[in-house]
Amino acid sequence: MNNHLQQIEAAIAPLNKQLLSHSLYQEVQSIEGLRLFMEAHIFAVWDFMSLLKTLQTQLTCTTAPWVPVGNADTRYLINEIVLGEESDVDEDGVRTSHFELYLKAMQQVGASNSLINAFLGYLKTGNSVQDALKLAEVPDYLQQFVNTTFGFIASGKPHVVASVFTFGREDVIPEMFIRLVADIEGRVPGTISTFKYYLERHIEVDGDHHSHLALEMTSLLCGDSEDYWQEATEAAKEAIASRIALWDGIYAHLLAPATNDI
Repeated sequence: MNNHLQQIEAAIAPLNKQLLSHSLYQEVQSIEGLRLFMEAHIFAVWDFMSLLKTLQTQLTCTTAPWVPVGNADTRYLINEIVLGEESDVDEDGVRTSHFELYLKAMQQVGASNSLINAFLGYLKTGNSVQDALKLAEVPDYLQQFVNTTFGFIASGKPHVVASVFTFGREDVIPEMFIRLVADIEGRVPGTISTFKYYLERHIEVDGDHHSHLALEMTSLLCGDSEDYWQEATEAAKEAIASRIALWDGIYAHLLAPATNDI
């Protein structure tokens, strides 16, 4: 790992420590708590896919007529990640995206997908992300999280999006989910096998192969530009702070038993 990547990891270490010691993990200990968690967390799974496709659009040619875009190394890196995220296999060996796998896990657990489906429905009819969030009456803390992500996307800077993707998501997701999966199987046996598979698959794929690819991609995009590396560092810090705020919102919801609605 080059010095710039090490400097980013050092800069985000305090935020990662705060994230990985969040009180939320202690609250997702029942099937009811897991359902509420998943109903909110699905938005992070969705906007992760949006980061992924943004990078593919920025770093490769996705329209016809085809023309070469960027360099072959970054094209290879993002296309390999897209392949795994968008067309992996479920526990039965059936091709699926990680987002669709998560929806399947929600169905098995008994979590409602009405909010995420309403949001996607408004997107499909041509509404902007911001308008779709409002029309679907998505809670403020989820709106803030998604809007922060799309602020990065709107920057039009591949090195910024790559840093968010790498350090705000790919690099930190495995450790977060390890903490969630540790005790949950024994607490609700037979009802979370798909979710458990999703977590294990995420840890296996994103925590190893994809994280290395993403680090290499970020390094190539920042190159020798100190300005790019500084922007990448600030974006990584903001992305993790946004994740902490999301965790705060889910945690507050789990502690408010008056309603089961997100």
